Formats: sequence, C-alpha cells, structure tokens
Amino acid sequence: MRSLPFPAGAEGNRILCLGAHSDDIEIGCGGTLLGFLEHHPGTSVDWVVFSADAERRDEAQRSAERFLRNARRRVILVHQFRDGFFPYVATAIKECFEELKSTLAPDLIFTHQRNDLHQDHRLISELTWNTFRDHLILEFEVPKYDGDLGTPNVFVPLAESACREKIHHILDSFVSQRQKPWFDEETFMALLRLRGMECNASSRYAEAFYCRKLVLGATERDVVQALTSTDPGAVRSHVPHRSS
Repeated sequence: MRSLPFPAGAEGNRILCLGAHSDDIEIGCGGTLLGFLEHHPGTSVDWVVFSADAERRDEAQRSAERFLRNARRRVILVHQFRDGFFPYVATAIKECFEELKSTLAPDLIFTHQRNDLHQDHRLISELTWNTFRDHLILEFEVPKYDGDLGTPNVFVPLAESACREKIHHILDSFVSQRQKPWFDEETFMALLRLRGMECNASSRYAEAFYCRKLVLGATERDVVQALTSTDPGAVRSHVPHRSS
C-alpha cells in the first residue's frame, strides 16, 4: 500500500485540531498526533474544543497539554457551547470559525467526519469545510452507540505502545467519562485493531480518516509533461513526495 507522508524532518508545519467535545480530538486522532509531533518537533498546533462545562474544561486543558507536549508551539481554546445543541446555536459557532480563518493558515486540519450521527460532530465537520476551502482536511471517527462507523480511506499505522499511550492519556485525563459503558480500553483498542487490519499495518494497529479532497504536489507543468510523454513510466515518475 503506497504512502504519502510529510517530508521527513519537516519543520514549521501547522496543524489545526477541531473537536466538538473535550475528548473527541484525542479519541479521533490522538495517536497520529503523538507520532507526528515526535517526528516533527517543529510543528505548531492549534487545538479547539467547542463544548466543555467547568469540569470537562479542566480535563480538556490537561489532556491537550499532554498530547501536545512535543509541539513547538501550542494554542488551546476551549469554548462552552451547550452539548447537543450545536445546530441551534450555529451562528455563534460559525463566528468562531470565521475568527479562526482570519488568523490561521494550517497545513493540516483534523475534524469530525461528515456522516457522524452526532449533531454536534456533524456541524463542526460542515463548518470546517465551509471555512477552510483550500486546505488538507482529514476527518476522524469517534465510536458511539449510534453505529455510524464507515469506510475510511486514509490510515496511519501505530505501534501498539503508541496506542496504549493514547488510551492511557484518555482514560487518565477524562475521569468524568469513566461511567460510560463504552468509554474503556477495550473499545478504543478494538477500533485501532480493526483499522490496522484494514490497512495491513505491520504493527497491527492504526487510526483511520476520511479524506474527501487531496491535491498531489505536482505542478501543472509536471502533470502536462507526464500525460503527453511517450514514456509509459513518465506518469509514475511525477508522483510527488508531499501532500497538500
């Protein structure tokens, strides 16, 4: 299976993480973030949570700091929009996105997947695409009772140790969620194992994402030359080494 990684040793990347609730980002892409920041310590991360009451706000702050410990720069924003009511206060949430657009130019955005059955998750996904129209966006998944897991098309293999580190941080940070029957190590490891099987990861585990649009980094001239060349290998020779 072919991979399109960020350039090895790249510095100065900027990532934007958008989560409806205080644990969504960690569940959806925590392992990927831990690995990326370990290998790209020059990365800056803007981490935005849209709903958290007083208790969950403190949990969200502590958890984000743990996951972003290797970031060169981190900005953590935690809003307090009412859980479950996002579609009914969408105007105010849209204003938050407009502010983000005026100040950020991220290289990569993590957000909720568009077919998520939780109304808060779905609105954040919609506003992400409404706001950031020329960016690489990866949509993450959050397991839940609704049974809305789909067929992702981007996979990030993770070592078992990275998976367990991710899960340890989540369970240790979000004490308020432990009473939920699905919020446990077995649920999180099961999804990581399933996605690892689907992408044939040698480590056996992976996080998965949905990518609706991906522009490969060849110039227009490169593409024209490759498509008009009489050399059947020309197209392959122009496969770029970065995603954008």
